Amino acid sequence: MTTTTAPATTATDTETARTAPSSSKVLRVPPADPATAAAHFHRRFTFEADVADVHADVESGAGGFVLVDSRSAEAWEQGHVPGAVHLPTDEIPARAAALVPAGSVVVTYCWGPGCNGATRAAYAFASAGYRVKEMLGGFEYWSREGFPVEDSSGTRRSAPDPLTAPVAAGAACGC
Repeated sequence: MTTTTAPATTATDTETARTAPSSSKVLRVPPADPATAAAHFHRRFTFEADVADVHADVESGAGGFVLVDSRSAEAWEQGHVPGAVHLPTDEIPARAAALVPAGSVVVTYCWGPGCNGATRAAYAFASAGYRVKEMLGGFEYWSREGFPVEDSSGTRRSAPDPLTAPVAAGAACGC
């Protein structure tokens, strides 16, 4: 006879189960204890960077990383982050060493949250020995937040999309 042991419950699990409405879809799986949650979210920060944080570092000159646009030549020509290096994902294994100095931290981006091209590019860079992060939101959110976009006609800025960033002059997200 085989016996199955249920996962151990914690005081947090018990408290959540006791106080959560039985119909809660959010709490049908209890949240992690605070230490486990802190470790999880810290781990995410080691792999991801927000477009606002990348923009702040680019604008301030803080640097410390190489920003790489992993989209096609046609996408690059349509518009890209000023100062980014253009290196399509499929070309990373052959061209990364020539375009991105060894030992550099790389931040990758592609079109946006509906595209995993930046994830594939980050994997290719990590496989080539680079430390790497992915810029969440990609080019779409860079543009939608009103940050500068460059193409063959120069650099332009659009008004921020009120669904992605504050629109008042000088206002900051505060996240």
